[in-house]
Amino acid sequence: MAETTTTTQSVTVAQRRLQLSWAGVTDQGRRRDTNQDAFLAEFPLFVVADGMGGHAGGEIASQSTVQRLQAIVAGGVARAPIERALEMAVADIADHPETTDEGTGTTLTGIFLEYEDGEPHWVSLNIGDSRVYLLRDDRLVQVTTDHSVVQELIAAGKLSPEEAEGHPYSNVITRAVGASELTAPDYLTIDVRAGDRFVICSDGLTKELTDYGIQHFLRENPEPGPAVDAMLAAALENGGRDNVTLIIVQVEDVEDSSSTDATLQD
Repeated sequence: MAETTTTTQSVTVAQRRLQLSWAGVTDQGRRRDTNQDAFLAEFPLFVVADGMGGHAGGEIASQSTVQRLQAIVAGGVARAPIERALEMAVADIADHPETTDEGTGTTLTGIFLEYEDGEPHWVSLNIGDSRVYLLRDDRLVQVTTDHSVVQELIAAGKLSPEEAEGHPYSNVITRAVGASELTAPDYLTIDVRAGDRFVICSDGLTKELTDYGIQHFLRENPEPGPAVDAMLAAALENGGRDNVTLIIVQVEDVEDSSSTDATLQD
């Protein structure tokens, strides 16, 4: 049975006391023999990795990538350390005796908090077709853009989003960590705003839940833990055709400014 991990932490951002709450869970699903997903939810970095490859390859790829990223959290998370960690993860995957499949690799997506010129902001990162969503002002938007054959066809106007649902190449991704020479993730800067809720997930969730479904469960469950549990249960009930992994991160104002759990500094 999947176990949900939930954490709450108070931080100071730009002289403003905020509370960050997050929860994460991963599940094998109903049809897979193993779980090739992995996730890291450790302030200030929140990422999901969805492995691919024969035998144990996908599991090794996702776990190696997450472990390399976890090692940099204490030293400070920024784009350069992330890319160095990913380079080491690619080497780990290539050198592992069980990753002989040329297609072995992993997606990677998530968010981290970064300072630039003393100002804090979120940064999303993405390689592959796992996704980051943001619910802001009761509107859900997909922050990341999939690196997939289907997404390229949509962008070229050759395929509609509706036609993409059952497309035979729907699982074919064009970028991954470990599958080929590493390219830097896509990055997008997002301002820090109280009330925001991020959903970071593998495609095992989005195969079973529409964007409307994700928004519905966020509305129905104001806390990260219950929201994560509700989305996982719905994904499994809808078929659970793949491993399912998701993290929810939310930002709230803190009325009690005496809390000293953590203070962010540039």
